[in-house]
Amino acid sequence: MPAADPLRILLSAQAWDRLGPAIAATLGPRPFEAVVASPVRGQAPGNVDLAFISRDVTGLSTKHVIQETLEAFYESLRQSPSLHWVHTHSAGADRPIFAELKTRGVTVTTSSGANAEVVAQTALAGVLALARHFPRLWRAQRERTWASLIAQALPADLAGQTAIVAGWGPIGQTLTALLRALRVNVIVARSTAASAGPGLETLAFEDLNQAAARADWLILACPLSDRTRHLVDARTFSALKPGARLVNVARGEIVVQSDLVDALRDGRLAGAYLDVFEFEPLQRDSPLWDLDNVIVTPHSAGHSDGNEGRVDQIFLDHLRRWP
Repeated sequence: MPAADPLRILLSAQAWDRLGPAIAATLGPRPFEAVVASPVRGQAPGNVDLAFISRDVTGLSTKHVIQETLEAFYESLRQSPSLHWVHTHSAGADRPIFAELKTRGVTVTTSSGANAEVVAQTALAGVLALARHFPRLWRAQRERTWASLIAQALPADLAGQTAIVAGWGPIGQTLTALLRALRVNVIVARSTAASAGPGLETLAFEDLNQAAARADWLILACPLSDRTRHLVDARTFSALKPGARLVNVARGEIVVQSDLVDALRDGRLAGAYLDVFEFEPLQRDSPLWDLDNVIVTPHSAGHSDGNEGRVDQIFLDHLRRWP
């Protein structure tokens, strides 16, 4: 019987240095060849069977601004007719390259869950910062002003408030547990109205606005899809309880950003924590930078030093089951 052709795996030099022995142990007797990706365009290393897009490959690239290392990796994927599977470090697969690969019949898997606790903790930090009026306190600190919270309207107690959590993946579930520990009532919006669990009011994404009038918080933790793109718009902001706040750790395109700016300016929204935006990086002339009731972070809610190991393990688990 002729020997099986080696499985050709495209990955970065960093990923190979880190994972080489683990890949060999995972594949056992199955022959394989590591194909180290070039960081420079025009040097595609040839045909491969599968690929691992690790965090170091994406680097500081965004969906809209792609740096050369990632573009070179994409070039290798496009020039590989035998490509059957791509695994990415990200939790979502909404970058255009993945839709392109899927039309070719390539399987795309993600690292959903790897950063769920980190993102949920960051979302909670946004809730707590807004609830405790930290933007006002930060502003006073910059101005070297001793401005006690007692001098203005006091922060409302968080216990007893209601949050709509849109998305019921690992992030939404983890965040819901954290919120309920603080005695925040949670309404779940998800792809189906089937119950998310005991004591959890659940509705479909399309019905979100029907519950908005009861919400002190709208927290977005859902994937970007045709159903969730522009899910939140002026109608949503008008339907929310006066003084409600928005937290978005999902994708910027889920919100109509111009409607969000209007709602923040005219007071329909009391504040927002935003980690994601319609276009990234957020343009320097965006009004969101300067609004006193907004906390802006650069798509960093999921970054932590433990993610790499979790992503690697998800990739290896998939590799173990790969045909």
